[in-house]
Amino acid sequence: MKESKNGDLFDPRTTMDSDFSSTEKVGGGGAPSTSSEADFAFAFNDSNFSDRVLRIEIMAELPESKGDAEGCTSIADWARVRKRRREDQKKDTALEFSVYDEASVVSCNQPDTEDGLTYENQDEEVVAMIESPSGEEAANVNDSSWGMDCSAVLRVKTLHISSPILAAKSPFFYKLFSNGMRESEQRHVTLRINASEEVALMELLNFMYSNTLSTTIAPTLLDVLMAADKFEVASCMRYCSCLLRKMPMTPESALLYLELPSSVLMAEAVQPLTDAAKLFLASTYKDITKASHKFIAGEKDGIFPTRLASHKFQEEVLSLPLVGVEAVLSSDDLQVPSEDAVYDFVLKWARAHYPKLEERREVLSSRLGRVIRFPFMTCRKLRKVLSCNDFDHDIASKVVLDALFFKAEAPHKQRALAAEDSASHNRFVERVYKYRPVKVVEFELPRPQCVVYLDLKWEECKNLFPSGRVYSQAFHLGGQGFFLSAHCNMDQNGTYHCFGLFLGMQEKGSASFAVDYEFAARSKPAEEYGSKYKGNYTFTGGKAVGYRNLFAIPWTSFMAEDSLYFINGILHLRAELTIRQ
Repeated sequence: MKESKNGDLFDPRTTMDSDFSSTEKVGGGGAPSTSSEADFAFAFNDSNFSDRVLRIEIMAELPESKGDAEGCTSIADWARVRKRRREDQKKDTALEFSVYDEASVVSCNQPDTEDGLTYENQDEEVVAMIESPSGEEAANVNDSSWGMDCSAVLRVKTLHISSPILAAKSPFFYKLFSNGMRESEQRHVTLRINASEEVALMELLNFMYSNTLSTTIAPTLLDVLMAADKFEVASCMRYCSCLLRKMPMTPESALLYLELPSSVLMAEAVQPLTDAAKLFLASTYKDITKASHKFIAGEKDGIFPTRLASHKFQEEVLSLPLVGVEAVLSSDDLQVPSEDAVYDFVLKWARAHYPKLEERREVLSSRLGRVIRFPFMTCRKLRKVLSCNDFDHDIASKVVLDALFFKAEAPHKQRALAAEDSASHNRFVERVYKYRPVKVVEFELPRPQCVVYLDLKWEECKNLFPSGRVYSQAFHLGGQGFFLSAHCNMDQNGTYHCFGLFLGMQEKGSASFAVDYEFAARSKPAEEYGSKYKGNYTFTGGKAVGYRNLFAIPWTSFMAEDSLYFINGILHLRAELTIRQ
């Protein structure tokens, strides 16, 4: 819907946007209304308070094109009807609104471009005609006298209307009644609509007088919403959006709201509804790798531990349409092991829904590539992006370079980039990954060695009590994957809770590694890393070693406000690993 400075003069946006919280009352059909709005219901279709006559011609249409809400008792029914109608409409050329005089209608010619006004149409043809006859005889025109295109008129409804009321509510009617042409001064206006729009239009006209609707059924509200969008009645769009938002939402209804015609989605009045739909989907499918707690070998994305995914849930997530996947993967609260898992999921979904390479590259470049936060992918996975044929090579090179430059920036610069990007796609905003990111420095000479840095927030540590654990992303040494895990556990004697840190090797083959390792942590007041534990261990797949009480203090002391180990709310840990020859 195109905004107009001549918008709804009776549309208190601040009140509507707050769900009528400050002035809520009960209107027709039990729907909320605002007491601050003028109620002209008494003037609806009353000749005493009207200056014009609106003639509504209801046109016949094919049986399969019946009204969206007709026969629908649920959102699911409405969704199936809308999907079929959208598929049919893709085959048709775009239509236009036109305003023209009756003479051109009778002859069934195209409207005179000099006397006409054109409006965009989103779904179906709506024709508004200013009739030249004056007096009541215009309401009794014999349908048989109309041309061939007019023979499909099923019935005619005549209403007495007030042009100031309609013009104040709708830029469409404002332009219709004030276009400065001779026809705009005529008393009779004819509006031609399809039969499927009749119920929604009557509800809309009633709303423009009374500020309430007689229906609270979701399918009908959706039809009224789109009629309001077509005739640019922002207050009714906001009203319908509010009612729909208060209804229980399901994945089916949320997807339906996001798949409304693009003009509706762009309307400010419907933004709270689409935002709620995105939030619902993001919450419902936030764990796209939903799994059981059984640990298995053969992790593909270099992260330990791996868990068996629920096939049914996975199939449901993979069957989501594009708008649904975008809503889910755009969330900061997505629960995934790492951003590598997001990348793998996007590729799997795109290959399933777009088997043709050209189409898949297009959707990955223009849509889904934006929801992947490449700066938080591991370098090993970024290398695979460069060689992935699903992505356009130039685009893949750009996102990988951007990611590497971000990783190389100082922390304060990273925070600045994240703040700048927060209004768009949050590319530089780190999600709350199940496996915490680490920074790794690797050495090959004089012998294989790596230094791993793991930072944990105070809140993350707090959530570990009484028996939780958090795993790091995998890092590699000597061609083998390792990981760190922080625990809240009982001390060696089982007398109190404490903080423990462990080093584990992923299950991969039967090779064994003799490793010297050292754990260190920053502490006050010097804020330098100090060694906390040294050891050596011969690792085999799936084994872990560490220290149950790294700081040799109870959990309460470790988490206290005056704790020596949290610096500005961050626990800084370091592990140094060296492979013994």
